[in-house]
Amino acid sequence: MLIPSIDLLGGRVVQLVGGRDLALEAGDPLPLARRFAVAGAIAVVDLDAALGQGDHRSQILPLLELAECRVGGGIRDVASACAWLDAGAAQVVLGTAARPEVLRALPRERVIAALDCRDGEVVVQGWRERTGRNVLDRMAELREHVGGFLVTFVETEGRMQGLPRERIPALRESAGPCTLTIAGGVTTPDDIAFLDAHGCDAQVGMALYTGRLDLADALAAPLCSERPDGLWPTLVVDELGVALGLAWSDAESLREAVRTRRGVYRSRTRGLWRKGATSGAHQELLCVSLDCDRDALRFTVRQHGPGFCHRATRTCFGDDPGPGALARRLRQRIAAAPAGSYTARLAADPALLSAKLVEEAAELATATTPAHVRHEAADLLYFALVACARGGVDLADVMRELELRHRRVTRRPGHAKPARDP
Repeated sequence: MLIPSIDLLGGRVVQLVGGRDLALEAGDPLPLARRFAVAGAIAVVDLDAALGQGDHRSQILPLLELAECRVGGGIRDVASACAWLDAGAAQVVLGTAARPEVLRALPRERVIAALDCRDGEVVVQGWRERTGRNVLDRMAELREHVGGFLVTFVETEGRMQGLPRERIPALRESAGPCTLTIAGGVTTPDDIAFLDAHGCDAQVGMALYTGRLDLADALAAPLCSERPDGLWPTLVVDELGVALGLAWSDAESLREAVRTRRGVYRSRTRGLWRKGATSGAHQELLCVSLDCDRDALRFTVRQHGPGFCHRATRTCFGDDPGPGALARRLRQRIAAAPAGSYTARLAADPALLSAKLVEEAAELATATTPAHVRHEAADLLYFALVACARGGVDLADVMRELELRHRRVTRRPGHAKPARDP
């Protein structure tokens, strides 16, 4: 799997050679995060925090809502790690603070230990100080406390000269059940394919920023196909994970999809197919995922227009009957305001909607039988979705908010708030 890297120094995205020499500046991290989010996970490294000369917290926080972010740099204690996890970081990356007494206080699966090595020896203090510790031995000491490792080859970092492939098998074995991400020297799709074949992720910076490595080619590097035409089956889903249909991709269509951030596929009869180019039912491409066997893709898209199917239905299997469909219908009713529509009336009368929300919540709270709970929960869900539609909030936004809350490790007591006077 590809992990694009965003390194922050002095308020700007940078790429360094050997961790010291500035090679390029890439400006504001937000546009880059939007670009890289199509890969799924990204690494965000706060170099100023690592150097003890400030931090980029205000710039990093918005990135956590765009992608699955692994945040590192300057995280030296439990409180700092928990603060990032509570903020929505998928994982935190700890360097010198990756000690058992710190790690034991954190959720193992949410922690990556960063080990920088030069010729197999762990180095610290900005890669200037040798420790005399072998990286394999250090991994063996830490693997029961972390969910993953990030091993950076200092001697090749930022130089785009390839990576020491002969060292990968031993590193993978020493990582045990933990995930292993390799950084430093990853330059070509073949490098990524090699690492993936050995069960490793590839963290890439310089090659992506300089254009030496195309983002779509990097994503496709591990893919294979048993078909004579070499096409990859592509499952197309919406933001809620509902399957819209099945399409086909190849290297050219994937490059165009990633470049334009649209649903672009390979039609077996018409060639390159830009979904919605004539019908208007276009798609915004949000994320590209590879399946476990590396022979199929999943496109997560935001569907516009009537739907994905040429028969003008939401999916190629008919209309979507789930909560997403209900939310879309409610938005349409509010927008059209048909005569006699209760939904439109609720949206136009905030006091009525507020009263119904309170009423249905109270009825659900006192429901006891399964049938009664089901009935009242349906009522409350309806009014809640009307409130979302009225406020311009998609159901996918609500689900994303719940996912970010799920990532919190600091739990609030959850006590009831004092009742307000009517």
